[in-house]
Amino acid sequence: MLNPAVSERDHSDGPAGAPVTLVEYGDFECPHCGRAYPIVEELRRQMGKKLRFVFRNFPLSEMHPHAEKAAEAAEAAGAQNRYWEMHSALFKHQNALDTPHLVMYAGEIRLDTERFSQALSSHTFQTRVRDDFMSGARSGVNGTPTFFINGARHDGAYDLEPMLEALQAAAE
Repeated sequence: MLNPAVSERDHSDGPAGAPVTLVEYGDFECPHCGRAYPIVEELRRQMGKKLRFVFRNFPLSEMHPHAEKAAEAAEAAGAQNRYWEMHSALFKHQNALDTPHLVMYAGEIRLDTERFSQALSSHTFQTRVRDDFMSGARSGVNGTPTFFINGARHDGAYDLEPMLEALQAAAE
């Protein structure tokens, strides 16, 4: 089961009272998460107001050297109310997640790049990223992406059809 449950602390998109909450533990540099990204976007589109989507950071830093910095970049964007814009930018540019590129994406989504750069250089959001990681570990996450539907781990395939079926079943 998901531990802790979804709260105001999480970055979520969709109604809080939606019948289905999909939580993804992901890594912005993970190729599997990159393949899951358009699937999740399509699920969000098809489910509409029936779905609340939550993304939690689970950077696998030993395999993906830019993952933790990318997660901090998403959190820094969130502090400027642009979390989802940065989330999309990071997945669309998975192969370019070094600091100069992160700052470039920040500019493209109209962040205060000086404030953003300061947050990255001082690791302002490192604790937040690590808290997400530890919550994943407590929830039994050992790889990315890992999904939870209404608090229960989804161990099935994360292709569009099986995920859509699982989400629709949870909505009923």
